[in-house]
Amino acid sequence: MKLLQSISGHNRFVLRAIGRRYFAGYSAEEYARKNYANNESEYNTVINSLTAQRRHYLLRDVYDDMMVDGVKPERDTFHSLIIGTMKGSRLQDAFFFRDEMKAMGLIPDVALYNFLISTCGKCHNSDQAILLLEEMKRYGVKLTGQTYVCLLNACAALGRLDRVLPIVKEMTAGGLGLNRFCYAGLITAHRNRIPLSDDVASKIIELVEQSKGWASVDRSKTTAENVMMGITDEELYNMPTAEYVRRRGGFVNRLLTVYHVAFHALADLANVEAMEALWDMLRKDGQLPDIFILLQIMRCYLYSGDIDRGQQIFEDYMSSGKAPVPELYVTLTEGAMRGYTAKGMQLAQDTLVNMNSRNFFLSPKQGNDLLLAASGEETGGFTTANLIWDMMQARNFIPSLPAVEAYYNGLKRREIPEDDERLTLVSRTLENLRARRFSGPFPQS
Repeated sequence: MKLLQSISGHNRFVLRAIGRRYFAGYSAEEYARKNYANNESEYNTVINSLTAQRRHYLLRDVYDDMMVDGVKPERDTFHSLIIGTMKGSRLQDAFFFRDEMKAMGLIPDVALYNFLISTCGKCHNSDQAILLLEEMKRYGVKLTGQTYVCLLNACAALGRLDRVLPIVKEMTAGGLGLNRFCYAGLITAHRNRIPLSDDVASKIIELVEQSKGWASVDRSKTTAENVMMGITDEELYNMPTAEYVRRRGGFVNRLLTVYHVAFHALADLANVEAMEALWDMLRKDGQLPDIFILLQIMRCYLYSGDIDRGQQIFEDYMSSGKAPVPELYVTLTEGAMRGYTAKGMQLAQDTLVNMNSRNFFLSPKQGNDLLLAASGEETGGFTTANLIWDMMQARNFIPSLPAVEAYYNGLKRREIPEDDERLTLVSRTLENLRARRFSGPFPQS
């Protein structure tokens, strides 16, 4: 019994490698033909490649193949795996790799815990983030400024001011100044609080004003690793600019982080008065809106029902001589569809046609989001949803299951013959996606 416990405990890796290699059912020749990596270095290359391609759902398969091959993953491999799950917001996979790492006698370091806490934030699970903090203290892992900021923003994602404020208090008591990402987290916490407070907009404006004297949280050695692994601060702390921060052409001015989060929050709230006050504050600071902020200004006007002013922001930018970006078209289209008014749906359709004529194309994610939104139109000709579907088909994009379900239901609400070519194609696509939910390749998203 002690021998079995020893094998399944300290040498769990040996048990898995032996068991899976010899019961896999492949001959030596078949196995060699199917193999795509032979050592840890090659597996690391595969892991990093999948992460770069956003195929994060395959990381568990790669790890299983490492076990079959008898290749023992080291600390760097686990870092790459957990970074991949963080980027893909796959919390269950992240904790699986954490547990595997510990089972092999490798204690996670502070950088890895930061990645795990960040993943909790992306997946809106602040309870697990708090448990990770307690685990760090049990193992004697020294907390850094990055740890606190990750935790703050993870709790802010759920509007947990009751957790965010004690974190801020602990930071300041420990001599850590609040940087722009801390103020961004405080704004996010107020925005996501349930129920919203009556003075949420004024709180956001107040925090932006307070942030102008922000101090830098200590820069620990993990910062260098983050840079080496291609992780920006915006991504680590789950800022709304994370997916745009590497874009050139003035898309994101990284010094305006607090403004980015504030404009984004006020656009969600459709609070035009507060947004315009914030815009005036930005002007007084001698700053011009970057493209991300312009998108939020457009959203705010459109979400409030002021289609004309939202469209005017778009046209002012297009006539400024600056390089157009597809996000401007997508934001105008999505915002115009709010409320499904005849005027808004026509503007959305015209914007998509204009976008296509300028040789800008929807990404899979943009197409899915717009198709899902357009499919909610209860009355009318369903022209905008049909156009988005056709644009995705032209690019050979397979929409996500929720988007196809919504589009199919929208078609069924219309008087369309059962043998209609479009309805038949959508129905077949829906059946295929449902069949592939638990098996086969994943659809694009």
